[in-house]
Amino acid sequence: MRVQLRNATAIDIGKKLVELRRNGGVVTQGRVLTLVVCTDGGRGLEPAIAAATAAAREHPCRVIVVGRVNDGDVPRMDAEIRLGGDAGASEVLILALHGPLADHQESVIVPFLLPDTPIVVWWPTSPPEVPAKDPVGRLAVRRLTDATNDADPMAAIASRRAGYTPGDTDLAWGRITYWRALLVSALDQAPHEPIESARVSGLANEPALDLLAGWLASRIDGPVQRAIGKLRVELRTRSQTIELVRPQDGRVATLKRTGKPDSLITLARRDSWECLAEELRRLDPDEVYHSALNGISKVEYV
Repeated sequence: MRVQLRNATAIDIGKKLVELRRNGGVVTQGRVLTLVVCTDGGRGLEPAIAAATAAAREHPCRVIVVGRVNDGDVPRMDAEIRLGGDAGASEVLILALHGPLADHQESVIVPFLLPDTPIVVWWPTSPPEVPAKDPVGRLAVRRLTDATNDADPMAAIASRRAGYTPGDTDLAWGRITYWRALLVSALDQAPHEPIESARVSGLANEPALDLLAGWLASRIDGPVQRAIGKLRVELRTRSQTIELVRPQDGRVATLKRTGKPDSLITLARRDSWECLAEELRRLDPDEVYHSALNGISKVEYV
């Protein structure tokens, strides 16, 4: 179900939400949080809504998508409400802010926040330089960004470190969750030697790999290199080399260890909704992510 309201007020939208819930039997008691998605108008709007809706299958929530439409001096708010099959386990409220109203997103969304539930804000495209100081970001317990979608991913990751506040996370971090788990699992096997050096290679504009290198640099005493080339992570200990290799667009990775047969592991690239769902599972500060951000300064780029 999709209902559109033109030139609406918060009262108009609130009444329509109540009416739709009453007629459709939809309740809000099962919503566990409010997810606010801040977009740049139409750019990336539908993919962001699709990702939020998919993540809501695991975390039923109210999704408030707010976008700027700088098209004149007349303030106006248009809204679209999606319920049922068009919204999955969530209810989606899309707000298009026109004119000067676009500069007051925080005031617009406050009437639609679910009471007594945590608020998470996600910027899928262009986040503020310091998310915690953004008027909308100040409302949230968690603030999510995605450097992968930035025009300059490396500059984006650098700004994440400079503007970090507990509660910040980037979805690029979630894209390497399984990589980190596999590497830790490989090191848990004999001979249990410390890592002496590490090398991470892949695309130059893949910030997840920079975070992976930063994570390794924050955990080992030896040198960590970040290179451009095939997608591969190499760990060296005193007596063995561990390699995790995958084609750039592949779904199966190969784990290689000195003196042992290779292992094939399913390791497809994670979609945004998977990373978003993972981040919504925890609402406390991610200290390991912060350590990985700081570890990037120790990485040698070759």
